[in-house]
Amino acid sequence: MSILVLIGLLVLPVIAGQQFGEVSQWVGAHGVLLSALTYWAYAADKRRAEEREWRVPEARLHLLELLGGWPGAFLAQRRLRHKCSKGSYQVVFWLIVLAYQFAAFDSLRNWQLSRAALDRLEATSGHRR
Repeated sequence: MSILVLIGLLVLPVIAGQQFGEVSQWVGAHGVLLSALTYWAYAADKRRAEEREWRVPEARLHLLELLGGWPGAFLAQRRLRHKCSKGSYQVVFWLIVLAYQFAAFDSLRNWQLSRAALDRLEATSGHRR
């Protein structure tokens, strides 16, 4: 079931990535490598937790997710049953996933939402581009 959810979460980013041509292959490889690294970091943290050793800082795990390893984190949370029940951790994780979904959606719309937000921000701060 978690594989189906992950595939669903990847549909929009993959479709958005395809609009960048050859660059999308590099981005895809980057995502796969970072996902593998993130999965490994989760596994190492789980092992360290079980052996009562120094842990991988949560900020480092979130950084790996933010850099593109969120699919690996998603799988690790489900397969290793690690970090999946800590509410504060899950809030940050899902905000990262939602940021990727938003960026993919907005890129398909030629960045209309981001441009509107920037225009509104500039209007309220009195600055112009």
